[in-house]
Amino acid sequence: MRRVDYIKKKKRQNFVRRIALLIVTALTALFTMFLCLRLYAQITGAPSLSVPKASVFLDKNGKQIGDKFSAERRYWVNLDEISPFLIDAVIATEDRNFYEHNGFDYKRIAGAVLKDIKTMRKAEGASSITQQYARNLFLTHEKSWNRKIKEALYAYRLETFYDKDVILEGYLNTVYFGHGMYGVEAASRFYFAKSAEDLTLEEAAVITAIAKGPSVYDPLDNPERSRDRQLLILSLMENQGFITNAQRQRAEDVAVTLKTEDWKDMKRVAPYFLDEVWREAERILSKKGRYPAEGGWTIRTTLDMQHQQTAEEYIDKWMPDSGLQVGFMSMEPETGNITSLVGGIDYKESPFNRVTQAKRQPGSAMKPILYAAALEDGYNPLTFMSTERTIFTYDEGRSTYEPKNINGKFAGHPISLAQAIAISDNVYAVKTLEDVGYKKFNKMAEKLGLDVKFQESPAVALGTSTVTLLEMTNAYNRISSGGLEVEPTTILSITDADGKTVYEQPKKSTKRVITEQDAFVLTHLMTGMFDPVFNDYSVSTGLSMRSKQKRPYAAKSGTTISDQYLIGYTPSLTAGIWTGYDVGQQLTELEDKSATKKIWIDFMETVHAGKTPEPFIPPKGVNGVIVDVETGGIAVNECPKQRLMYLKEKDMPQKLCTDKNLREERNGDDDDSGTFELFPFSFFE
Repeated sequence: MRRVDYIKKKKRQNFVRRIALLIVTALTALFTMFLCLRLYAQITGAPSLSVPKASVFLDKNGKQIGDKFSAERRYWVNLDEISPFLIDAVIATEDRNFYEHNGFDYKRIAGAVLKDIKTMRKAEGASSITQQYARNLFLTHEKSWNRKIKEALYAYRLETFYDKDVILEGYLNTVYFGHGMYGVEAASRFYFAKSAEDLTLEEAAVITAIAKGPSVYDPLDNPERSRDRQLLILSLMENQGFITNAQRQRAEDVAVTLKTEDWKDMKRVAPYFLDEVWREAERILSKKGRYPAEGGWTIRTTLDMQHQQTAEEYIDKWMPDSGLQVGFMSMEPETGNITSLVGGIDYKESPFNRVTQAKRQPGSAMKPILYAAALEDGYNPLTFMSTERTIFTYDEGRSTYEPKNINGKFAGHPISLAQAIAISDNVYAVKTLEDVGYKKFNKMAEKLGLDVKFQESPAVALGTSTVTLLEMTNAYNRISSGGLEVEPTTILSITDADGKTVYEQPKKSTKRVITEQDAFVLTHLMTGMFDPVFNDYSVSTGLSMRSKQKRPYAAKSGTTISDQYLIGYTPSLTAGIWTGYDVGQQLTELEDKSATKKIWIDFMETVHAGKTPEPFIPPKGVNGVIVDVETGGIAVNECPKQRLMYLKEKDMPQKLCTDKNLREERNGDDDDSGTFELFPFSFFE
């Protein structure tokens, strides 16, 4: 008996020892596993929380006009910038114990494992918010044990190195909500046209519902399922004490209105302009050692929405439906800020920007660049030159060139620079180039910002070299600014995802590329295209716009067989337009003469509407005098064709228009057609 008792006792002791050993082994294994996990976490370090973020574009007034994203449209927001209703809805639905556990809800996991074993497949999800965040950051949504193990390891590292609010904020900014929208801010803007911090309770429930399955609970495609899920979420929030019964009932009764059309409209704002903004932003950020593709930038642009909408409106109104293309832009003289830009008829059909990328012949729009060089070389508005039919030789006598005017006529008498630019006389321009020389012409083009090297051919005086509309408009803008070296720009400031300002537009340039006096004299010369007083064998090129003109403009047009240009300005705004075909097609008479000028004048008058007409004010060293346009002499009653001219003090006329010597310089009869007055009030002081 004693032996039997002894054996039983021994067995019990062995059993207890084995159980104890097993427990110790298990605890040791668990402790070792924990140490290994801890060591693993310490060795691998904190996992990166970096995700692609959309960069946001604002107009000059701070209103969002578009975005730029890589693979995911995402606007990162802080936790305090998210509606508390949305935060509570997510916690109630996805992880009610989020703030209590260490990354794993073991009770939910155990229940899910049992169900998976029972069904022999991955049927039940029990991932915490931390685990879901880990999956959003680093993994796919594949349903496999391998993925779950990796998910757990990442979740452990997240909980080790980051606090709960950081994890929750990251999760809310990485969840996919369909239609390319990632994060609650993108979803809120897309579905409700508002920021996530402004979501109501019923809207927050709709957003939360989508996260469970974007293809299943999308309120656009599956409104009934979305509604059912919304009601479930509201019920869960009430059961867990996040909202009251009254709040739940009110939210259930409120009809939710989706506003995705607002999103579609916003995306259509100035696409050509925004492309240029991003190109400029990439250059700026790269110079500062930042990586543009990291995203999250807030870029405040120079866009004036009234200018942009006005340009688009008149392009739509006046451009013929014939395949004719257009480029249009406006900019401020003092700053170079581009306030509007249209790079073509339809961005969807062709994102090619005809303002910045297309090099075309500007025709006579190049003449002010030439005449800027001439003024610097001693010319003045009353420099007279014979412009009869002329054949020019060049290339050491091996080639000839005979310029013709658009109407085929030539002057039978000398004309002034003022008249030559007003009626766009081609012989005068070529003679000026021959006199001034190609070197000075090239130098002036360079100073005014043109990326061009003129060939030594007389035809370049008439704009046969190719340039972009951006270059040409900028050249005119520098003249308008009084000769300042102004650079075109689309960006006022850039801040990064943390709100740090990394770029602010520098102060305006004080360097002059031409003198203020020459810039003003040239400006006043370009007002002549609207004045019929210069009409003779040809007419001033801007007279078709004169009936709509309510303020002074300095401008010049240019026409070739395939391109039409018009660039001009007031003291506060410069605008340039080009029309033509993309490939090898000539302009028709209608397209050549109408659309370009109609768009330009309607734009300028509309954006200046309600503003007092601005005078071009002469600088020191420039004086105004009433002259006879036929002789260049000081006007008296006997000389009927009179106009106010501005000249540098050294160039002021000394003789009256009735002086015999001045008259003898003319070869034709006087046109006694009376005095022309451009406007009933003076634009010049």
